[in-house]
Amino acid sequence: MRKDHMDAFGAVSLTLFGIFLAFNQIIIKFVNQGIQPVFFAGLRSALAILCLGAWLVWKGRPPRFEGRYLVPGIAVGLAFAGEFLCLFLALDLTTVTRTSIILYSMPVWLSLAAHFVLPGERITPMKALGLALAFTGVAWAILDRSSANGEASLVGDLCALLAAWGWAAIALIARGTRLREMRPEMQLFWQVTISAPVLILAAPFFGPLIRAFEPIHIAGLIFQAVAVVSAGFVFWLWLLSIYPAASVASFSFLTPIFGVALGWLLLGEHVGPVILGAAALVAVGIILINRPRQS
Repeated sequence: MRKDHMDAFGAVSLTLFGIFLAFNQIIIKFVNQGIQPVFFAGLRSALAILCLGAWLVWKGRPPRFEGRYLVPGIAVGLAFAGEFLCLFLALDLTTVTRTSIILYSMPVWLSLAAHFVLPGERITPMKALGLALAFTGVAWAILDRSSANGEASLVGDLCALLAAWGWAAIALIARGTRLREMRPEMQLFWQVTISAPVLILAAPFFGPLIRAFEPIHIAGLIFQAVAVVSAGFVFWLWLLSIYPAASVASFSFLTPIFGVALGWLLLGEHVGPVILGAAALVAVGIILINRPRQS
């Protein structure tokens, strides 16, 4: 049943989903120890093809690749491959706390690009303030190396930034091309179908495919493909079908906060004043960017 406001169930669900997405980065960092990051990302997309394909068939909407969607479909798949190539490398090179802050600055880059390429997406004064705060937080996190404490690399931080740009590119392609006519789950099917071979073919250029592999890493891979890419996306779509899009989007600020907390709690990552300050700036900025326009 469609609702015109966020209720307690929606707020709790989106909060738990934010924790789930933050924990997802812990899983990626863990599996990277046994499987090379780019190869891991490719295997995840390959398994997700099977999961999403089975779900679409079960829903009576088997995947169909129509010619009119070929160019934007390939483009969104390449953007998806680029995002997760960079994200998985970032989590291999830098900390979960820093990756969370930088990756979830995506609304900043999406709002900036949408201002120029999407009709009706102009930057309002409130959005401009949010962009400035979030941009300052990201720049602060990247440029301040004193808080890295030997756990992070500048290359890893920049990979996280490229992943955020890739994520924004996916949203722009999905909203600014023919793909907007397509159901979201089919958009995702295009993304995993194109990205799987691209990532697997690119993987050998990033080192040995297998590291200190243990069977538990397979469990992490399956969790990624089934719980995160497939079930997690379907759950997000379900929430989006019930609650206003702006209200759902506003909860995205929670994920970098949870990412910082879980990185500190589960991995013992250093969390100093700079990381906390940068996370706060990004969170407030995202809230302002997603704030509904007043009538």
